[in-house]
Amino acid sequence: MSGGIAYLGPPGTFCEEALIALVGAEAAAREVPKPSITACFDAVAAGEVAQALVPIENAIEGGVTQTLDQLVTHAGGIVIRGEVIHPIRHHLIARPGLGLAEITRVQSHPHATAQCGRWLTEMLPGAEVAAALSTADAVRTVVQSHQPEAAIGNFRAAEIYGGVVVAEDVADSMENHTRFVLVGRDEAEAAGEGAFTTSIVCAIPRDRPGALLSILQEFSLRTVNLTRLESRPARTGLGRYVFFIDAEGSRARDLPLAAALDAIEQGGIAHVIALGSYRAATQT
Repeated sequence: MSGGIAYLGPPGTFCEEALIALVGAEAAAREVPKPSITACFDAVAAGEVAQALVPIENAIEGGVTQTLDQLVTHAGGIVIRGEVIHPIRHHLIARPGLGLAEITRVQSHPHATAQCGRWLTEMLPGAEVAAALSTADAVRTVVQSHQPEAAIGNFRAAEIYGGVVVAEDVADSMENHTRFVLVGRDEAEAAGEGAFTTSIVCAIPRDRPGALLSILQEFSLRTVNLTRLESRPARTGLGRYVFFIDAEGSRARDLPLAAALDAIEQGGIAHVIALGSYRAATQT
C-alpha cells in the first residue's frame, strides 16, 4: 500500500489548504489530488494511498453528504483517523482585466456559492450561478475563459491559475470554518494526552416512537457529551434514516462511552457502525 494522502483537488482547493496546515506545504505538494470525494475513498479502498483528507462539515452549510454517504458505504473498511478544522475565506476571482461590473456568470462548488448567496444577490443580482466540481476547478476554468465569468475560491487558487481577486471576503459570514477528516484503513492509536472524538452511525432496525430518544438516553445516563448529531436517509425507503453521532472520548479508553455504545447495540436499540476514534482537532 502506498503511504500517500489523497485529497479533494485539484491544487488550490480549501481541502489542499487544510492539508498544508496538517502536514506542511512541502509534504502536501507530494500528495495526490482527486477529482471527487468518492475518488478519494476509492483510492484508500484500493490501496493506492494510505489515507485521504475530505470535508465532512461546514459551519454554515452543515454536513457534506458525499463524505457521510461514503463513510457508510465503506464502513468496516475505512475509518476516520483524524480531523482538522480550517477557516474558509471566499473571494471572487476572474481573469486579468475583467471587472466586477462586467461579470454575468459565477461558478464554484455548490457549497461555496451557497455560503456566498447573500453577497451574490446584492452585488451581482443578474449573474447566473453555476456549479463546478471544486472551487479550484472553477478558478482554473474562468481564468482560461473568454466569457465574462468569475469564480469563488481562495487566494492560493488565484495564484496557481493566474487569476485576479475582484472582491475579497464575499462569504455571508466571517465565522466560516470547515471540518476535514483524515480517513484510512486502520484505526488511530488512542494513546497520549489530549481530547478524543468517536464517530458512529446508528441504524434503527424498525421505526418506533422514541427510538432516537432511546439512543440519546444511553449517552445521557453515562454523562457522555455529544458534539454532533445528523440524520441521513437510509436509502431503504421514505422515512427511514441513519444517525451520525460524534461523542467526546475514545471507545478504547473511556469506559462510559464504551458502555453506552454497548448498551445501544446489545439492547437492540440500534445497530452501531463504528467510524473511528481519533484525536480531536483544534482550529487552524
